[in-house]
Amino acid sequence: MKFSNIIEEIEKTDPEVYAKLDTRRSAMKSFLNFSGKLSLAALPVAIGGMFNKAYAGSPTSAITDVLNFALTLEYIESEFYKKAVVSGIIPTAAAMGALTTIKNHEVAHVAFLRSVITSLGDTPVSFTAASFDFTAKGTFPTVFTDYGVMLAVAQTFEDTGVRAYKGQAANVYSSNEVLRAALQIHSVEARHAAHLREMRRRSGLLVPPGVLLQPWITLNQSGIATHAVDASYAGEELTTQAGIEITNLNGFAIAANEASEAFDEPLTKDQVVAIVTPFFA
Repeated sequence: MKFSNIIEEIEKTDPEVYAKLDTRRSAMKSFLNFSGKLSLAALPVAIGGMFNKAYAGSPTSAITDVLNFALTLEYIESEFYKKAVVSGIIPTAAAMGALTTIKNHEVAHVAFLRSVITSLGDTPVSFTAASFDFTAKGTFPTVFTDYGVMLAVAQTFEDTGVRAYKGQAANVYSSNEVLRAALQIHSVEARHAAHLREMRRRSGLLVPPGVLLQPWITLNQSGIATHAVDASYAGEELTTQAGIEITNLNGFAIAANEASEAFDEPLTKDQVVAIVTPFFA
């Protein structure tokens, strides 16, 4: 769950959140100013001040539940990439640089969420590397000894995260300000997923024979030579949007592959929880 998801979930729990942030427009203007001036690593600290102002001294149990759920998901990714970059199996400096950058983003997200929850007078959930089993109960036993498996798991985390975000999109379409901010963040996360797919394509590891791995998801295909990740891609094979069949739309020769690639499908919170639960120790 990314910053935009947090805003959406809080708005559902507390419709007055923007009044507490000195009106919706003012809050989103501040948010956009932050995102335009600060690096992604610094952004969480700056945005934390907005939430501190909104909820200092207020009952926050429902808000904390949202933030702690987000924090749990960020811990999973953060601890995964921490272990990945010290695994000793990353073959090139470029690959190390990319994975280190992603790791730093996730570490910053964890720090941000912990800071916000603490500032509200509540207790953030806390996890360590020992809290997680990145083999997923033995499903990926070589995740930190086999570079191909590592990249496959990383791709699945990122693809799942993008779809989890999409599951919240309906909650922001009525607000241009929130939608704009959400799309800015969402685009960065999608680029992470695309870059990991490019890394896998170049390595050729754990890519099924005959598959040309693309930066996007084709049908419900993961591009990973195992069915263990299928839940993260289920439903992506849809070729209809808003009740309209995309294949051969208006006489254009649009194949099912291309129709499915043109849109990402959402995952619900329950679906995401089911996907990540095996990664807890």
